[in-house]
Amino acid sequence: VQLQASGGGLVQAGDSLRLSCAASGRTFGTLYVGWFRQAPGKEREYVAGISAGSFSKYYADSVKLRFTISRDNAKNTVYLQMNSLKPEDTAVYFCAARSAGTTTFGHWGQGTQVTVSS
Repeated sequence: VQLQASGGGLVQAGDSLRLSCAASGRTFGTLYVGWFRQAPGKEREYVAGISAGSFSKYYADSVKLRFTISRDNAKNTVYLQMNSLKPEDTAVYFCAARSAGTTTFGHWGQGTQVTVSS
């Protein structure tokens, strides 16, 4: 499966953005998908994740109550709605996928830059 993240941009603190992760491949609907981010000089952070049927979701403490992950399997797309953005949310955001029952994200897309100005 191939993944492509989009929707990044330059916004002001307090604004919102919605990222999209579009996938190719017929197995997308069976995969767990996660969003990660990496800021310059910092380690990659696992931000949010969603199970194949959307029954299980994960959020990092740093984004809880501000970010919402969702998916539309008919469109092979996972979304990350980001509200109340902060300058510390500035990073390159990546989406990744792993098979159910595994712990390794084996499929990665190219990132999309999110920049939040104060």
